[in-house]
Amino acid sequence: MKKKGAPKATAVTRSPLAPALLPFAPMLYIAWADGTLTPAEIADIRARVAGDATLDADVRAGLSTWLDPDAPPSPEDLRALLALIRTSAADLDEDARASLTALGQSLAESGRSGPARASARSALQQSLQELEDALGVAGGEAARSLFPHDDSPRTAKKARKTSPEKKPDGDRGSVTAFDPAALLQFLDGDHAEVRRRVLNRLSEPRFAYLVDPTRAEYRQQVFEWLEVLAADGFGALAFPEEFGGAGDATQMIAVFETLAYHDLSLLIKFGVHFGLFGGSVYLLGTRHHHERYLRDIATLALPGCFAMTETGHGSNVRDLRTTATYDASAGEFVIHTPDDSARKDYIGNAAQHARMAVVFAQLIVGGTSHGVHALMVPLRDAGGNTLKGIRIEDCGLKEGLNGVDNGRIWFDQVRVPRENLLNRFADVTENGTYTSPITSPARRFFTMLGTLVAGRVSIAGASVSAAKSGLTIAVRYTNQRRQFGPEGGEEQPVLDYLAVQRRLLPALAATIALDCAMTDLVRRFGERTDENARELEALVAGMKAVSSQHAVDTLAAARQACGGAGYFEVNRISRLLGDTDVFTTFEGANDVLLQLVARGMLTEYKEQFGDMNVWSAVRWVGRRAAATIADLNPVTPRRTDAEHLRDPDFHRDAFRYREDRLLQSLARRLRQRIQDGQDSFDALNECQDHALAAARAWVERYVLECMHTRIRDVRDPALRALLERIAALHALSRIEQDAGWFLEAGFLEAPKSKAIRAVVNSLCSELRPAAAGIVAGFGIPDPLLSAPIGVQTEVL
Repeated sequence: MKKKGAPKATAVTRSPLAPALLPFAPMLYIAWADGTLTPAEIADIRARVAGDATLDADVRAGLSTWLDPDAPPSPEDLRALLALIRTSAADLDEDARASLTALGQSLAESGRSGPARASARSALQQSLQELEDALGVAGGEAARSLFPHDDSPRTAKKARKTSPEKKPDGDRGSVTAFDPAALLQFLDGDHAEVRRRVLNRLSEPRFAYLVDPTRAEYRQQVFEWLEVLAADGFGALAFPEEFGGAGDATQMIAVFETLAYHDLSLLIKFGVHFGLFGGSVYLLGTRHHHERYLRDIATLALPGCFAMTETGHGSNVRDLRTTATYDASAGEFVIHTPDDSARKDYIGNAAQHARMAVVFAQLIVGGTSHGVHALMVPLRDAGGNTLKGIRIEDCGLKEGLNGVDNGRIWFDQVRVPRENLLNRFADVTENGTYTSPITSPARRFFTMLGTLVAGRVSIAGASVSAAKSGLTIAVRYTNQRRQFGPEGGEEQPVLDYLAVQRRLLPALAATIALDCAMTDLVRRFGERTDENARELEALVAGMKAVSSQHAVDTLAAARQACGGAGYFEVNRISRLLGDTDVFTTFEGANDVLLQLVARGMLTEYKEQFGDMNVWSAVRWVGRRAAATIADLNPVTPRRTDAEHLRDPDFHRDAFRYREDRLLQSLARRLRQRIQDGQDSFDALNECQDHALAAARAWVERYVLECMHTRIRDVRDPALRALLERIAALHALSRIEQDAGWFLEAGFLEAPKSKAIRAVVNSLCSELRPAAAGIVAGFGIPDPLLSAPIGVQTEVL
C-alpha cells in the first residue's frame, strides 16, 4: 500500500511490446490488470527481474520499464497487451496454456527455430517460473483468464461435469439411479391414496393462492376452501362412520400433513375446527354430544373454536381462571371471565366464523373446584351475531396465518345447560353431585388433555411438510440459478457451492429422518392404549418441539439460499417462514414440551405426567446411572477412517451415549440439590438447560433409530443406497453440530471431530447430484408450490 501523502502514480503510454518480451507478456498483464498487487509488491518483482543474470540486458531493461510502480501502463497499453497475447497464442492448444510459465514458454518457442530453442529453453523456463512465483497467483487460472471461453477451435475443451459425485472412500455407487417415485412411495407409506386425493383437490384452480389479498378477502377465501374440504369428507375422517367419518384418526393426520403443502392458514383453520373443536367433542363428549354435534361439525354447518388458552396463563392449563359454576336450581353452568388476564386469547376461528366454542374452565360445584373441564358454549347465532354475555375482539394482524381469524373472548355470566358439559371423564348430576370414574384429580386432568394429543402429532407432521415445501423450492432454484464460476468458464449452479450444500442438504436429510419418525409416531398413535399413553404423550411432545423448530430453521436456511428471490412472497418461502414460526408456540411452547419429555425420562413414566415432584424419579435414575455407566462402551474416540464414521452402528452408539450421559448427569445434579434441602421445583429450574438438552437427545435418538428401522425394510437397492447416505449425513451433521459436547464428554477427540467434518462435506458432494430427484420424491405438485423460482424445469 502507498504511504499516506505519497504522490499518486501516473499512467504512462508505452511503445508496442518488443518481440523479446513476448514470453513475459502474460505475466506483465496479470501483474497490472486486476490491481491486486500493491506498488511495493510490483517493486519487489522488478528487483527480482533486475537480479536475474540469465536474462539479456535489453530484456531486463524492458521488463523494468513495464514494472515501474510509479509509472504503470495505461489502460490502452493493457488492452493492446492482451490483444497481442491472444493473437500470438491463437494456435496454441490447452496444454500450452496450462500455466503462465507454460504459456510464456510456448510463446517463446513459437518465435524461435532450430538449436536456439533447445539452448534457451531451460534458462527461460526458470526465469518465467520465478516470476510466476513472485506474482503469487494460481498460474493455471491466471493463464485461462487471458482468453475468451470459446476463443480457439484448437483448444480441447475439457467438459466440466456439473457437481461431480466425489468418491473419496472408494466407489460407493451412483446416488442418481434411484426413482423419485420409489422415494415418494416410501415416504407416503400406508396413506398414499388419501394424500393423493388431497393433493389433487388442492391442485385445482379454485385453490390458487391469492395475490396480495386484504385480510377480509383472505379470511373469506380460506373459509370457502374449508367448505370444499368439508364437502369432500376430509374433516370427518376421525369420526365414526355413523357420523359421516371413517373412524380412522391416522387418516385425518395424513390429510393434515398433506394440507401443509398448501396455504398454512387453511391448514390451521382446518385443524382448529375439525381437529381441536370436533376432536374435543368426539373424545371428551359422550353419545349425546356426538349425536347432537358431530354431523354439523363434519359438514361445517356448525363452525367452532377451541377456547383453552388465557392471556395470563398460556401453557399452564391447570391454573386457568375462567370459571364454570353449577347452578343446581336452574340446572345450568354459569361461564364467567373474572378479569382480563383470564380472557380466552389467540383463539382461532373466534374473531369471525365460530358459532360454538369448547371452553376450558375451572368446574365449581357446590362451592368446590374440581379442576379444569370442557363445556360447549354458544358464541353467535345463525346470522353471525354475538350472543348475550359474550364479548369478542379480533387479535389483529399477525406475523403469519392472517387467513385465520384469531380472537379474544370474555364471558359475562353466560349460562349453558348442564348437558353442555363434555362428560366422558366427569359429570354433574342434576341435583349438583360431581362424579368421575377417575378418582385422582391429577390423573383425570391429564387423561382429558391426553385425549387431545392428536393436535401435537398433527403439528409435528405439518412442520415436516412445510420444511419439504421450502426445500423443494430452494433446491430447484439453486439447482438452476447460476452464479460465478472458474475464470473463462461458465457460471455454475449455486447448488454446486459447498456453502449452499451445507445449508440445504443436511436439512434435507433431517427432514427425511423426521418423516421416518412421523411414520412410526402415527402408527403408535393409532395403536395407543391406556398402558402406553404416558410414553406416547412424551414422545409426541418431543416430536412436536423438535419438528417445529426444524421447520423454522430449515425455512430460514432455504430463504437465504435463494438470495433476494427467496424474500419475495410470491416465491412462498417468506410466507412459509412467517406462518410456521408460531408452530413453535401453539399446541404447547417447545421449551415447555421438552420439559415434559425430560420429566418423563426422569420418571420412566411412573409418576403423574407433569408432576413436579421428582424425589422418586431421582432415586430411580440414580440407580440406573450407577448401572449404566459401567455398561457404556463407546467406539474409540481416535478412530477416524471413513468406513467407521459412515457406519450406522457408530451413529447409534453416539446418540445413545449422549442421551444416557445427559440423563445420568442430570439425575446427579438434581439429587445433590434435593439432598442439600432444595425444593424439587427450584432444583429442576436450576437444571432446566440440562433437562432440555437431555430431552432433545432423547428425541433425536428416537428419530435416528426410526430412520434406520425403515431403511432396513427397503428392498430397492438404489433407493436403499440413497437413504443410507442420507441417514449418514443426518447423523454426522447432528454429531458435528454438537461436537463441543461430544469432545467435552470424551466421546470424540479433535482428529475425529475434524474427520467427521470432512465426511459431512463428502456426503454433501455425493448427494448433490441427487438433490433435485430427492425433492421430486416429495411429490408436491407445482400448483401448490406456486413459486416461479420453484417450478421444475430440469434435473441436472
